Amino acid sequence: MTDLTRLTLTEARDGLKAKQFTATELAKAYIAAVEAARGLNAYVLETPEHALKQAAASDEKLAKGEARPLEGLPLGIKDLFATEGVRTTACSKILGNFVPAYESTVTAQLWRDGAVMLGKLNNDEFAMGSSNETSAFGAVVNPWRRHGSDAKLVPGGSSGGSAAAVAADICLAATATDTGGSIRQPAAFTGTVGIKPTYGRCSRWGTVAFASSLDQAGPIGKTVRDCAAMLRSMAGHDPKDTTSVDRAVPDYEAAIGRSIKGMKIGIPKEYRIEGLNAEIDALWQKGIDWLRAAGAEIVEISLPHTKYALPAYYIVAPAEASSNLARYDGVRYGLRAPGKDIVEMYEKTRAEGFGAEVKRRIMIGTYVLSSGYYDAYYLRAQKVRTLIKRDFESVYAQGIDAVLTPATPSSAFGIGEKGSADPVEMYLNDVFTVTVNMAGLPGIAVPAGLDAQGLPLGLQLIGRPFDEETLFSLGHAIEDAAGRFTVRERWWA
Repeated sequence: MTDLTRLTLTEARDGLKAKQFTATELAKAYIAAVEAARGLNAYVLETPEHALKQAAASDEKLAKGEARPLEGLPLGIKDLFATEGVRTTACSKILGNFVPAYESTVTAQLWRDGAVMLGKLNNDEFAMGSSNETSAFGAVVNPWRRHGSDAKLVPGGSSGGSAAAVAADICLAATATDTGGSIRQPAAFTGTVGIKPTYGRCSRWGTVAFASSLDQAGPIGKTVRDCAAMLRSMAGHDPKDTTSVDRAVPDYEAAIGRSIKGMKIGIPKEYRIEGLNAEIDALWQKGIDWLRAAGAEIVEISLPHTKYALPAYYIVAPAEASSNLARYDGVRYGLRAPGKDIVEMYEKTRAEGFGAEVKRRIMIGTYVLSSGYYDAYYLRAQKVRTLIKRDFESVYAQGIDAVLTPATPSSAFGIGEKGSADPVEMYLNDVFTVTVNMAGLPGIAVPAGLDAQGLPLGLQLIGRPFDEETLFSLGHAIEDAAGRFTVRERWWA
């Protein structure tokens, strides 16, 4: 039998249905792989007993021929999703040993469809970071290495644990969230596929909030088809989330392999930023050539307000974060540091409970929302956001089906290499991804090549609202042309 952990999610699904192996055998193979890969620090909590119990229930369903869409498939869950009876911390000390008495809608739908939980995955604290170095549980290590080097690299963030776990074959697929690129950037850094759906496509209920108008859940998988299968289960209307959109969820897998002939692909001139890495630029051109060869029409477009997206994002996101994180006060749940009165207890709890990056963003957010600065910063950033959204609307009104851009400005960098002296250096990692969140659009990152150091690079496709199907068709065309990129050796095992 092949190594079960090497299978893609859809291959494992087909193998279970064909009775080539059982859900319990699959779960045991993954539990062993997770234990062997603890050096990557991808999981912050392993739940093997829970996984075996779910796998046994899946075996019963499979034996009766009652398989659900994700029956018996082992997944990793980002530690931002509340899991009933299983510790959920957002990778922050301030949540301590918080054990939710409820299940997030996204994970509830995965269990409804028969999926198996291997454990909770590491992420940047409260999803604030682009490298998975701000977690209270320590940095995640990218399973990829540079040629001839054993230097530890970041997997990207905030969903670094999710991307690293999928790339290292220690889960079939993973849940993730994306506020400014936190699905697409780590997917590009690890040779995996990640899709941020349209805002409102997946429920935010039961997911720890960072910036409520930007946050969106989505999957990271080994292939475009795997992400399509995952998103079908994760998406859907939820009356508990007022921003959730009441639209039918299509069969995303049906879009895989669909012809892209005649589709118009926009190439935004503003993304050719000054000093763009030559390898990234060459990869972008390759992507253009692949889509053209598959029958798509390539059109140069302009998204004039792109240059304002990053500064506007770093006003809107911290502002919403400062508002959302006000609830962590040591009174209701999580960490409480004693103080002589309630004010001192608040101060000590928040000082001890939050990490440096979270404190920085809370302070920025509180500043831009303060009475003297609200109009100058927050209100102006929201106006810029409207202009960014309008740029995309006018492009799509001209018949453009999707926009092709790079996913990241570079390949994965070393742990501790960026951001310690200048946080802005780290924030620049989101330069190609934040516009998508600001406009509420869907975006997918697909691995498309390796750089000179042997590290994966990804391309990004940005779609019309609620047109994830077109992204899956185009993403599959790129995947078909580029091939899959898997880690060369399991050096951590």
